Amino acid sequence: MDEDRRMLPAADVPTDGTVLVTLRPVGDVETETGDRGGDGEELEAMLIELADGIACYRNYCQHWTDVRIDRGNGATVRNGEIVCEKHGAYFASDTGVCSFGPCEGSVLDAIDVAVRDGHVVLADPEYAFERLGPTERPDAAGGSRIDFTGS
Repeated sequence: MDEDRRMLPAADVPTDGTVLVTLRPVGDVETETGDRGGDGEELEAMLIELADGIACYRNYCQHWTDVRIDRGNGATVRNGEIVCEKHGAYFASDTGVCSFGPCEGSVLDAIDVAVRDGHVVLADPEYAFERLGPTERPDAAGGSRIDFTGS
């Protein structure tokens, strides 16, 4: 197994929340600022356990792309759907499809991961694993719009 692509033990990924990871684009990937190409700025992704493996999605809502779904302590998951608490959108954990909310029908951007030898590994060649947790960008706070949590 390629050690620099191993992210964490699969047992550490919850079914009732997400784990935040920081990745770096190394291929022709568009970042949140619209940059393309290798060695782009860091971006965040969320890992969630499914019945048949682990899913990984880029950590921004399809309604307002400046809004982080996982703010650093795990996104809320209800009935198998990831909840964007900024405006109440629900995304299916297994497909990333928005089933309810202002971006209904849109799809979270998936990143290929796999479970090998009990660890989640980054399988998508367009990205490199940087670390667990959020990016170190000061603008990654998640926006200042009012949300359904009262903050």
